[in-house]
Order: sequence, then C-alpha cells, then structure tokens
Amino acid sequence: MKPPVILWFQQDLRIQDHPALSAAVASGRPVVPVYILDEGGSGRWAPGGASRWWLHNSLTSLRSSLEKLGSGLVLRRGPARKVLATLIAETGAESIFVTRRYESYAAGLECALAGALRKDGIEFRRFGGTLLFEPEALATKDGRPYKVFTPFYKACLAKFPAASPAKAPSSVAALPQLPKSDRLADWALLPTSPDWAGGLRTTWAPGEQGAGARLDTFVTNAMTDYERCRDRPDKRGTSQISPHLHFGEISPRLCWQKIRFAIEMNDHRGESGGTAFLRELIWREFSYHLLHHWPNLPEAPFRAGFKDFPWKENAANLQAWQHGRTGYPLVDAGMRQLWYTGWMHNRVRMVVASFLVKHLLIPWQVGAAWFWETLVDADLANNSASWQWVAGCGADAAPYFRIFNPTIQGKKFDPDGAYVRQWVPELAALPKAFIHQPWTAPPHVLSDAGVVLGKEYPGPIVDHAMARRRALDAFQQMKQRTI
Repeated sequence: MKPPVILWFQQDLRIQDHPALSAAVASGRPVVPVYILDEGGSGRWAPGGASRWWLHNSLTSLRSSLEKLGSGLVLRRGPARKVLATLIAETGAESIFVTRRYESYAAGLECALAGALRKDGIEFRRFGGTLLFEPEALATKDGRPYKVFTPFYKACLAKFPAASPAKAPSSVAALPQLPKSDRLADWALLPTSPDWAGGLRTTWAPGEQGAGARLDTFVTNAMTDYERCRDRPDKRGTSQISPHLHFGEISPRLCWQKIRFAIEMNDHRGESGGTAFLRELIWREFSYHLLHHWPNLPEAPFRAGFKDFPWKENAANLQAWQHGRTGYPLVDAGMRQLWYTGWMHNRVRMVVASFLVKHLLIPWQVGAAWFWETLVDADLANNSASWQWVAGCGADAAPYFRIFNPTIQGKKFDPDGAYVRQWVPELAALPKAFIHQPWTAPPHVLSDAGVVLGKEYPGPIVDHAMARRRALDAFQQMKQRTI
C-alpha cells in the first residue's frame, strides 16, 4: 500500500471546493483526515465560547460527510507539531496537505513545519481555498499592498474569472483502519454549567449543509432586495453566511459562483443586490489582505498616531455595554442579539462599536476581544479590520469625527422599532415616537408602557452631545501629541 497523505483540516470544514482534499484524493493514496485542537498554539486567539460551540457542531457535520465518502475524521488535541509527528509515525505518511491560514501564529507554524518536515523527507503542501485570491496575487503598481478598498476592489474584479469551484469527491481512499481518535465530547467545547447556547441552537445549523441552505435561502428570498435592505436590522435582508465562511464550511468561490448564476438566471433583475453582496465578499478579502501584510493588525492601530489616543478605562461603562444596558435602545438591542444568537446585524455592529470607542472612549481592542468571545463568526481578519475601521485608526477607515448618533441610526434603520422591541422587550409597549429615545417620553407615556427609567430600563449612561464633544477633544489631543 502506498504511504498515506495526512489531510490536516483547520478552518476548511467542508468537502466541496476543497483544493487540499481534491489533491489528496487525486494522489491515489489513502487519506488520513485529521483535525487538531491546538489551543496553546493560537495563544490569546484561542476560540471564544461561541466559536467553540460552533466548532463542535461543525466537526460533527464534517465527520459525517467524510464517513459517507468511506473515510472518517481523526480528532487529536495538543500542539500541532507534536500531533502531526505522532501521526506520521503511526501511519508512515510521507505527505501533509493543508489549507493555508493567514493569522500570524498559524501562518508562522505552517511555514516552520514546512521547513522542518522537508528536512525529514516529508512533503508539506499548503493550498488556497479560504479566499478568492491569495494575498500575494494583489499589489499596487509599485508592488506594495493595498491600503484603500476601492482600488483593491477594482484589482480583484480585474482578476476574474477566478478558478471554478471543484465538486466534492465521490469517495476518499482510506487506510484499513484510521488512527485512534479523541472523543469530540471529551473536548468539552459545549457549554454545560450554565448552558447558555439555547439561542445559538435555535438560530444556527453549523456545517456544510447548513451553509448551503443558508446561501440558497438568501438567493431565493433576499438577494434582489439586498442593496436596499441590508442596513435594516428589522428585516431579514442579509445572508448571515459569515460564520459558515469563517469555519470554511463553504468557499467564497462557491458563493461567488452561485450569486452570479442567480443573477444571470433572473435576467439580471437581482443584479444590484447580488453585486452589492459580492462587494461585501471582497471586503472580506481586503481584511485578509491587511492581516497578511500587517500581522499586528489585531493588537496595534494601523495608523500609528492612534497609539497616543487618550482612552478611558471604565469597568462600569464596559459592563453596561456588554450587557445591553447603556440606555440607548439600538445599542442595547444589538448587544443582546449578540449574546443570544452569537451574531449581530452589520449596521448595528458599526453603531455599537462606535458607541464603545467614541461615546465611552474605551479602546477598540477591548470591544474586539468581547466580539471574539461572543461571535460565532469571530474571524480575526474581519473583526480586527472592522473595529479599526470604526475607530478611525484602520486602513481606509471612517474618519474619526464620524460619530454615530444611536438615536438617529435607530430612527433611520429601525423606523418602527421592530428590532428594538424584539431584543429589548421591556420597551415593547412604547410608541414609535419614543422607542429609540425613551428618556424623552412624558411620564404618562412611560407609565402606560410599564417603563420606569432606572428600573425596568436604564437611562442613558452618557449624553450623546457631551460624549461627541469629548471624543472630538480627545482626537485633537492625540493629533497635538503626534505633531
């Protein structure tokens, strides 16, 4: 029997359009699929609670898919270097295939492994599959990485058509017996005491099948109106495909192909919505481009001057923000949606992030860390780039003086208050005129709605006008320090 190929799964938990899997099958050798839980290797970026829940369910789905192909999935916990060395010894494998990652700790490990294993005569091959285009394939005319989205977007469009998605293999050659595997339940990825994942179970179906169903639902029900409705948290106007993309349960190439096919099949009637969605896919590419070329993006401001920003640590305000008790209904609705479902509408993400870093002057890294713990789509590239964008310190960032008014944002994008009523039920009986600013309601209106400010619902923890002035003053202080 030929020596097997170890197929190391990471954030590519699927079988369709999987270049590393396709290459392993095409080699004609037995394939040993393995997933390694190396929490120490990822350091502070080990999966948060919501991501751990998703991972458990996604691995269950992947294992089932591989078993249907005549294979299985080996689970091992520990340092990836040690686990792979053990598997090589156990199986006699002479090759390891892996879908490359772009986080500095993961990319560094892959490169170090490639060098070390090749010295021992072990082939180590890294494949694409997470992105439409590898970061090295895109550069400005002078050969530098892009820092502005629009020219990056145009460069991506000029590269198309990208390679077509590959079909899932019909079978995977296996060893007579796969190496011993850990029991997934022993990894304790699911919360137990307490079990806070009820909302996640209600909202999501992790795995490749769930990803396909989610995309099909978007194409059928929301794509045509996506451009018009994607900023409305009170409507089902977005795809909610982000966690499936993060865990690699669906490839961006397959998403692109399905959207383009749907546009053409509908005689281009949904082209504006579909094109807007595809543009968001390229925003995802841009975030990975930044993370690849600026590995410290998750920790340090992209614009160096912001290292001198006069942030204010305030534990009480941070807790109020985390728990959805700021007194601003749109902010609180978003934070409660996040806690219950592990996800938040993108427009609301911008509002709650702006509130933290500009109204409360709490560092963006603190907000990014909370999102990392609570989001099912906690993606290091997108999370870091997006928080820096809102904070004004990132690449192609929103100007710092763009400070969202949560009340105006609520009135504009949740005009009837349906989103707030869903996630802040203690305000549900308030009339539309006051749902986004309950502190302005007359006493009899509050009484009729059963609201006692400071009891059922808090008053604003900070005045918007005052907070805006303070944030702009802080920005001026930073500029003076960097002159």
